Amino acid sequence: MYIVSLTYNQPIEEVEAALAAHLAWLDHYFNDGTFIAAGRKDPRTGGVILVKDIDRARLDEILAEDAFQKVADYEVTKVNVTRGATDFSALVGM
Repeated sequence: MYIVSLTYNQPIEEVEAALAAHLAWLDHYFNDGTFIAAGRKDPRTGGVILVKDIDRARLDEILAEDAFQKVADYEVTKVNVTRGATDFSALVGM
């Protein structure tokens, strides 16, 4: 599994201008099963996306499609989930 952390590098007005396209992009990859969870950071400085274990080159291609590329920096961390609380046990091995 990957944790993708986005940090805004532009004013929030520019983030808002790209939001509809970003949400459509998220919907696409939730619908095809690639994305597991996503949400805003609090305070609103960016967001986080949980991504199933896919080829890293493919993940980079997917991230390059995001409208937020023009307003955020991305940090990608690979996590090999080996344990999970009962409600999150489905994440083990993802």
